[in-house]
Amino acid sequence: MAMEVFTVNTERRGAINITENVRNCVEKLAEGRSGVAFVFTFHTTTAITVNEAESGLMEDLIEAGVSVVPKRDYRHNRIDNNAEAHIISSIIGNSVALPVENGNLRLGTWQSVLLLEFDGPRTRKVGVKFLAETE
Repeated sequence: MAMEVFTVNTERRGAINITENVRNCVEKLAEGRSGVAFVFTFHTTTAITVNEAESGLMEDLIEAGVSVVPKRDYRHNRIDNNAEAHIISSIIGNSVALPVENGNLRLGTWQSVLLLEFDGPRTRKVGVKFLAETE
């Protein structure tokens, strides 16, 4: 089972619509088959979610995460001063499973795949793995 990996350049904090990158990976991996695509971020201070890619909402997602987990004197901050980014990313999650039908990613009308960055700027890797249905 192959995996496709792509990179995304991020800012300090922000949400990035990665739907087209994921769609391209799925089309290549699925080869017309149906199944499930797993989208995974390889980093502990980013998260993956499915939601509307409206700019205000994308900003709200980041701000909500920061307000839920405010900056304070976390023990991890003695190492690299980004504990809140790790905590927020853990709460949201680092992967999603998405339906694929006949080689095409199946999302709702307003659904997009978003990469949420809480500790950039960095170059981030995202993996897509496809698991086909068996006959």
